[in-house]
Amino acid sequence: MRVDIISAVPEILESPINYSIIKRAREKGVVAIHLHNLHDYAEGKYRQIDDKPYGGGSGMVLKPEPIYRCIKKLTAERDYNEIILTSAKGEIFSQNDAKIFSLYNNIIIICGHYKGVDQRVVELTKAREISIGKYVLSGGELPALIILDAIIRLIPGAIGDGESALTDSFIEGNNIEAPIYTRPKIFEGLKVPEILLKGDHTKIKNWKEQISSKS
Repeated sequence: MRVDIISAVPEILESPINYSIIKRAREKGVVAIHLHNLHDYAEGKYRQIDDKPYGGGSGMVLKPEPIYRCIKKLTAERDYNEIILTSAKGEIFSQNDAKIFSLYNNIIIICGHYKGVDQRVVELTKAREISIGKYVLSGGELPALIILDAIIRLIPGAIGDGESALTDSFIEGNNIEAPIYTRPKIFEGLKVPEILLKGDHTKIKNWKEQISSKS
């Protein structure tokens, strides 16, 4: 998979993609991540990427030209399965979205910033607006990383224990993973459920499914 991320401040993204699961997935060739600095696609002496909103109001808006210029360059080089715009007013990102995206070959993620992005970017690129929750952040870089992490860990070969990703919460509908325990058997007076200690995998599986379905 190839993921291109367009950002006004790509420096925010550089460190997280070079650690943990994302780093290992890149090293294995499971995913290729390319960061694009929006300022590189802006014109003029000051490489301006934002401006005041028409109609008044507070805040600044990302201009359409730099974003569209970057996307045109990328889409001229290859086909993309999806163009995503991180936006507080977008649809809420879900595990099902992550599963679908993990099957794609090429994705573009546009990181929203400031007050937002000129609406014509959405109209021209058919970008899918996605939010990670009903709150506002300073920029779309953190949502982009969350979306990226959720996608990559589902790609075969990205994590060492493939079964782990398949048993996560929300993999099957809205079910939450059952409580998990490790050693010691008793901690601060609290015991590990007896059923988990007896080695009867059928009963353990049924116990976990019962708890998960009630969540």
